[in-house]
Amino acid sequence: MSLARVYSRARMGLDAPLVTVEVHLANGLPAFNIVGLPETSVRESKDRVRSALINCGYEFPAKRITINLAPADLPKEGGRFDLPIALGILAAAEQIPVQDLEHYEFAGELALSGELRPVIGEIPMALATSAANRALVLPYQNAEQASWVREAKIFALRHLNELYRHLLKQQALPLVEAKQNLEPEFTDQLDMADVIGQPLAKRALEIAACGGHNLLFIGPPGTGKTMLASRLPGILPEMTDQEALEVAAIQSISHQTIDSQSWFTRPFRAPHHTASSAALVGGGSQPQPGEISLAHHGVLFLDELPEFERKVLDVLREPMESGAVTISRALHKQTYPAQFQLVAAMNPSPTGFYNDKRSTPEQVLRYLNRLSGPFLDRIDIQVEVARLPRGMWSHHPEKNESSRQIRQRVQQSRTMQLRRQGKANAQLTSSEIRQYCRLSGDDNEFLELAVEKFGLSTRAHHKILKIARTLADIEGERVIQHAHLIEALSYRAMDRILRHLTDAVSA
Repeated sequence: MSLARVYSRARMGLDAPLVTVEVHLANGLPAFNIVGLPETSVRESKDRVRSALINCGYEFPAKRITINLAPADLPKEGGRFDLPIALGILAAAEQIPVQDLEHYEFAGELALSGELRPVIGEIPMALATSAANRALVLPYQNAEQASWVREAKIFALRHLNELYRHLLKQQALPLVEAKQNLEPEFTDQLDMADVIGQPLAKRALEIAACGGHNLLFIGPPGTGKTMLASRLPGILPEMTDQEALEVAAIQSISHQTIDSQSWFTRPFRAPHHTASSAALVGGGSQPQPGEISLAHHGVLFLDELPEFERKVLDVLREPMESGAVTISRALHKQTYPAQFQLVAAMNPSPTGFYNDKRSTPEQVLRYLNRLSGPFLDRIDIQVEVARLPRGMWSHHPEKNESSRQIRQRVQQSRTMQLRRQGKANAQLTSSEIRQYCRLSGDDNEFLELAVEKFGLSTRAHHKILKIARTLADIEGERVIQHAHLIEALSYRAMDRILRHLTDAVSA
């Protein structure tokens, strides 16, 4: 037999399209050619494969070897095709049995000794292979992580010779079993009990967790804004199996390791304010996920918000609404999920404090105007975090409410939302707002007057209704009450600050 076929998978964002590795051995001068749009790392595989086969004791065919990676118009990159190319050569040279190869898919980078090195993107590969009803053979470093796909059949491979014995049915490769019935672990989460005082900020944080709302803390340095934000993942409801798998798929193509300790842990990403647009939304010649995709189903924390470049923040506007980001390049176009919860913190002035007489109202307004109106409009809750009053350190309660206690209330509220509408309140569409956030005639008139008086946009109007719906859910109310509307309107701190500064400058 001079022709062999082996299955593998390419990497295209979160997709793993099938690649058929076709190997043909022909008479003529010895040559080794790879076709099918291979990139440099794939073209270099012929040297790795040749040395690995010779060092493992196989005979390298002295023939004209042609490797076709089909489909030909799909770009191929990385060392993942080393293993299937080596198997294809051995099968075409009749050095290994070929009858069972069609039931497997292979991926792995070969060392010159024949050992397997890990590749990236194992979870998308496992999902695609499982859907194709084949088993997946991976380097042992990837096998455990790929086994989180419970329907997949994963074999762990350390050395090329182990696969030879497996195909000869002499010694089977270890089958990596999927972990079942994992319980979420929150032992490493930061605890809300550590936060002294700040009842308004804690209340806002709980509301944001219940409804999935975006949140902005405004206050002087040292008031606990970062401390509060870092504790949000600890009070968020636990991820479902599907959400955990989506998060793991993104992390698997981003060179990150997942284990049983972090499987149900929601991501928390905190990029520095010098981060570029590409770092946040993703980019590169081969589009890679950015911070907003790495924060999928988790929290994106932006500290010192006005220090970010305005154009960098404005690229977040569309993903904040759509929950996804599309990265377009000349040859590639990838869409990554980005359903994150934004939490931001900022000082109220360039000096960091209110009324310290170091900044004029014009300078403070110029500082705050680094944030565009459309971006601020997408932040549901805006609260001021004040300095602790005198005596708080010596008279604070010995034991504050813990994250575990708050998370129980958050879980109950989120469960109510999922049963009613199948999603968190922050994700409600305009038609769903009309259906689930109905107001009485008097309350509707009250809200419209408030929106007109404060000069709020239609989007801000909808945000207030969503927050009021969350407040009603926290109290177990089926209908939004007047008190819920009043509290929802109180979470517009930035609007009040900007309006006050504008009046001061105009005067």
